[in-house]
Formats: sequence, C-alpha cells, structure tokens
Amino acid sequence: MASFVTHLEGSLDGSRHDHRVPQGTHAGRPLLVRYDLEAVAKALPRAELERRPATLWRWRELLPLEDPAHAVSLGEVETPLLPCPRLGAELGLTDLWIKDEAQLPTGSFKARGLALAVSRAKELGLRRVAIPTAGNAGGALAAYAARAGLEAYVFLPADTPLVNRGEAVLFGARCFLVDGLITDCAALVQAGAARMGWFDLSTLKEPYRLEGKKTMGLELARQLGWTLPDAILYPTGGGTGLIGMSKAFDELAALGWLARDARPRFYACQSDGCAPIVRAFEQDERFAAPFPDAATVASGLRVPRAVGDFLILDAVRRSGGAALAAREAEILPWMRRASRLEGVGLCPESAACLAVVSQLLREGHLHRDERVVLFNTGAAQKYVECLPAELPRLARGVEPDWDALAAQPWATR
Repeated sequence: MASFVTHLEGSLDGSRHDHRVPQGTHAGRPLLVRYDLEAVAKALPRAELERRPATLWRWRELLPLEDPAHAVSLGEVETPLLPCPRLGAELGLTDLWIKDEAQLPTGSFKARGLALAVSRAKELGLRRVAIPTAGNAGGALAAYAARAGLEAYVFLPADTPLVNRGEAVLFGARCFLVDGLITDCAALVQAGAARMGWFDLSTLKEPYRLEGKKTMGLELARQLGWTLPDAILYPTGGGTGLIGMSKAFDELAALGWLARDARPRFYACQSDGCAPIVRAFEQDERFAAPFPDAATVASGLRVPRAVGDFLILDAVRRSGGAALAAREAEILPWMRRASRLEGVGLCPESAACLAVVSQLLREGHLHRDERVVLFNTGAAQKYVECLPAELPRLARGVEPDWDALAAQPWATR
C-alpha cells in the first residue's frame, strides 16, 4: 500500500516539511500530518471498512505508515461504545455513552498513539526512543518498543502511580524517577537527546502519536452510523486525543463520509489542581501559561504546560464547547460512583469529566436530552492508590451478623 501522506505541516505557520525523515517540532510547536484526501476518497469506498477486522489498522489509508510490514501491533481492537443509562440518570442526562479505551493494550488510550509513533519510528530507521510521562504513556511506549525491538527510556515523576512505574520496567524500558513534574521529565529528555541519540516521543513533539489518537474519532463516527454526538467530554492533560478527534472529523467531512456535517462540542475537562487550559479559556487567551504547583490525583491531568495548548483551545472554541475544571475533592467519589453504577472501571482522569457535568447543565452547555459521549481513557485497576482498600474482616467459623453485613456503607454507596 502506498502512503497517502503528502507532507507535514507547521501547526502555526502552515510550513511544509518532509515526512520521510524523522521530524520533531517546528519553531517549538507541533507538526501535523497531511493527506491527499481526494486520492483516499477514490481508493477507499466507505463500505470497504466494514469488511476489515475491527482494529485500529482498518483505517490504514488515513494513517502515516508507508509499508504495512512496519506496523507494530499488540492487537489494538476497536473499543466499545457503551450506553450508560443509570450513570446518565444520576447526572441528569438521558443519552450518555462511554467509549471505553481501557480495553486497549496496556489498559489505556495511550496504546493508540504509541502504536503509530513506534511503528513510524521503526519505519524511519530509529533505534532508541525516549519519553517523559505522567503515567500510562510510559508503559505503552515500553510495550510497543519491546514489540518493535527498539531501546526505550522512560522518565517519570517520582510520585507516578505504582502500576505505571512497574509496567514500564516489566516491558524492559530503562526507567528513571524524577523529582518534579512531567515538565521536569521532558526537560531531561530534551537535554539528553544529543548525547544519548534518542528520538523524543513526547506528546506532540513528534507528528505520529496524534495520528493514532485520531482513530478514537474515526471509530466513534463509524459506531454512531457516521453521525457525531452533540457533545464529547474529554479529560485533558496534553490534549492529543481531543486535537486528534477534531482532525479526524475534519478528514471525514472532507471525504464526504459524515451523514451530516454537524460537529460535536468539545468539553476539555481538567482538575482545579492543574487547569492551565481552563484558565486560558476563561481569559480568552490562545496560549496557556504554565500552571503553578500542579497537583491532582488524576496523574494524567497533571500537565502544567501542554505544547499543543493552542490546538486544544482552537478545537474547543471552534466547536462551541468550553474548558472546565473539576473540584479535586469530587474526582475519586465520581470514579467510584460511576464504576458501581455501570460496571465500567473509570479512571480518575475521566471521573473529572463527570464532576463538571452539573456545572455544564447549570450553565446551559449541556441539555439533558442531548447525546453525550465520555471517553474513559484508562483502566481503573491501573490506579491502585485510588481503589478502596479497607474491607470488613470475618472470622473463620463464626456466622456473621447478616443484617449488619448488609448495612455496611461500602455495600450501598
């Protein structure tokens, strides 16, 4: 299969760059992959997609690989889109859905981006890669690098969740804990690039993680019969998924595949412990100032400065959406409540989205009968520090007081 990529484009100035050599950023800002969409439309009838396996790779004409033999895969299935009526009723919504990214390899949506970034790195002849990560991206890079036979270096804040640390080591990456935040990890990756010869796979500091993340939007459109929901709630740290979905919807519209060209409103959800995008949105700024003293239990949201800040804000504003911050104290209660109501193990990042729904309804951003899709970006069990751990203990050989057992608060809340 010949690639339909034409070039890489500077996200701020529209400059053209060669996609056949390794590229990072241009003037410190992301490069975007551009395709010959007219040629894609001629080569790929929409109905052809239905005859292909339901994986990320069914979208190959809209992905950047030139040779499918270079695809590095761990079985990236199409993730389910689940109706959530009980959770919706709790929130005051009648048509709520969760797209559950936890069912991807390594348990999070990071598999999409790293599958494409590592595949393209392999295709371009790179042998050593590095990443700063607040959590799930490190494990995903380590797994895909192992699959590809690449050497991986992972830099994590010292208080990164235990599972995220352990899985990166398990998959053979060289891992280092850093005193500080993901921005401090990123500074080390940048500082070591010349000496260590690694390629930086940081969020939006190379063009191809974004292409993997956009498949969330491609899948969603197909799952909804080539229509789009009224609103998308998205937990926003680096924001690659939100930017990628916006790009996906633009490409589908250019192909003429959408049943109607009405776009969803994007709601970028953060924690009030780290809300640079929310502050920039409220202040009508295009670029977000670094957020001081960032701290949140939702480790994936602890990104005090996003290199794609303006792309996030552009997508949100163009969609008619907004950026809002959850109160930190509400995140874990919503994580537990949602999981118990629907059986979907919601990660704390996605629980932050639920914590802002009442505000969205109150301010008229959402209406109760609109179709709303929330992305669950990771598996709850990867956040062992956030899971309830204290359980009642029963003595062996002694019949319990069944009424007291049933009255335990953990059984009903």
